[in-house]
Amino acid sequence: MQKWQGKNKALTFSFDDGVKQDIRLIEILNKYGLKGTFNLNSSVLGLEGSLPFGENQTVRHDKVRACEVKSIYEGHEVAVHTLTHPNLTTLDEETIVYQVEKDRLMLGELVGYEVVGMAYPCGGVNNDDRVAEIIKRRTGVKYSRTTISTCNFDLQENLYRFNPSMHYGEEKTLFSLGEKFIDLKTDKPQVFYIWGHSYEMDMNLISWERFEEFCKFISNKNDIFYGTNKEVLL
Repeated sequence: MQKWQGKNKALTFSFDDGVKQDIRLIEILNKYGLKGTFNLNSSVLGLEGSLPFGENQTVRHDKVRACEVKSIYEGHEVAVHTLTHPNLTTLDEETIVYQVEKDRLMLGELVGYEVVGMAYPCGGVNNDDRVAEIIKRRTGVKYSRTTISTCNFDLQENLYRFNPSMHYGEEKTLFSLGEKFIDLKTDKPQVFYIWGHSYEMDMNLISWERFEEFCKFISNKNDIFYGTNKEVLL
């Protein structure tokens, strides 16, 4: 079965937190005809801040403004990351529903279309079967991404605990999996799903230059469909 416009391979990106570095990232994606999904916390849009890393270093973590969301992410997908970025596994059912569904509706008002995607906030154990079942049963979310790398391209039945192929900061793996995906000949649907945070390039987890090299490397392949998470998974 050919799934995506007659193609069996699809590439998609997912980036969290809705920070201003997304603007530079989107310029790179657009340059090479790539698409991504951006997971935003609607109640903290516009807030400025920083995150510590390394030895006495910080990276800017300034959120995009609500009035800019529609224009910044045009051509890509905006998705849920909860209102305030809590670990949902620690919350009761009503609070989970509020954090997810309120964020979904607020983001939908900003972008002018129904928001149906999501990425679980917080690292570590940030999701479980209980949380996934609540989201499926009581919200309008249709899929939600975890942070657990599979290092493969197989589709998964459980879209409410969808595991990505990898985090883009693992540079050697990024290029080696990219080469493997380009060379892959398959008669079944395969997805290369890459996630991260755009501010991590300011931390040199991977440099902006190397990320652009990867985008150039993986783009413009006739047998690969390039889409948002929604376009690829649903």
